[in-house]
Amino acid sequence: MQFIDLKAQQKRIRPQINEAIKKVLDHGCYIMGPEVGQLESLLAEFIGVRHAIGCSSGTDALLLPLLAYGVGPGVAIFTTPFSFFASCEVIALTGATPVFVDIEPVSFNIDPAKLQAAIEVVKKDDKLKPKVIMPVDLFGQPADYDPIMQIAEVNGLFVLEDAAQAFGATYKSRRAPSLGHVGATSFFPAKPLGCYGDGGAIFTDDDQLAETMRSLLVHGKGKDKYNNVRIGLNARLDTIQAAILIEKMKIFVEEIELRQQVANRYTEAIALAVEGSFKITPPITRKDCTSVWAQYTISCDRRDDLQARFKHERIPSMIYYQKPIHLLDAMTYLGHQCGDFPVAEKAAHSVLALPFHPYLDPDDQSRIISVMCE
Repeated sequence: MQFIDLKAQQKRIRPQINEAIKKVLDHGCYIMGPEVGQLESLLAEFIGVRHAIGCSSGTDALLLPLLAYGVGPGVAIFTTPFSFFASCEVIALTGATPVFVDIEPVSFNIDPAKLQAAIEVVKKDDKLKPKVIMPVDLFGQPADYDPIMQIAEVNGLFVLEDAAQAFGATYKSRRAPSLGHVGATSFFPAKPLGCYGDGGAIFTDDDQLAETMRSLLVHGKGKDKYNNVRIGLNARLDTIQAAILIEKMKIFVEEIELRQQVANRYTEAIALAVEGSFKITPPITRKDCTSVWAQYTISCDRRDDLQARFKHERIPSMIYYQKPIHLLDAMTYLGHQCGDFPVAEKAAHSVLALPFHPYLDPDDQSRIISVMCE
């Protein structure tokens, strides 16, 4: 049994993938080949924005908008302490300061009710200039963007949506990552839409930002690639990865539905298991949202015991994330301590991700449920 079975999907579309790669090998445009533009058009249409920009990773998809917006030392960027490190790492790389806001206990996403208070603290301290909010759409479900965008408008802040785990999810009928001023996603192989290496994309309706990000993408090039007009990155999406993603896009909507079916089976089983050995809380999706289920993450009162039981039964499981970002060694310079963000810290001690992918065998899933709920 695999935690995420990428081979099942590959088996389904292997001939199409082989042909797509062959076309790239035949034309030989391995960098910025025609498939990159084709993919960007597909992505923009699917998400519902004017611009989709392919890039080399989900991390660069976050870094490029920050560089384009001009953040740097002395700037405060508000984000969640409960995410993959890249969400915070890109902030630090620009020289800006991450300012954490605790999460909602149900969605695990940034808590809008605590966001304004965090902004007020920074304003009162007057050492940093509030400039950006970076919500993270964790585990496949968008954060609550209506209040986030309202807070951003009142305070004159830029919203960068980190949808690395939520490409194609919806919030009030709008798709992630179109929910902020700019959105970013990752095509890391294990993501709901993944390539066969690293890759990412940026989404926006802002023409000027899009132009700047396209420049930054290729060493800050101007109209002539040898006339560099700004300091940039080498962050291009490989043509072969674009070709693979084009084929995967053709089955993506169907795979979202398959993911939902797998999630429903887990949720229904947990609801029925009222007298099991463990107290388990399933993930809950907001009524006005859909999730793409990057992970199916439960909360458990005896998480470590449940994971040990899974291990004994040779069932894989994962903890996302064992330690909140503010307590990581790399973040000690911010001076945070245990207790600063109690909801995130509690989540780190209770969450457990179950085996999950669109092609999870129902018999395997029944065995997982049996071990978990007995």
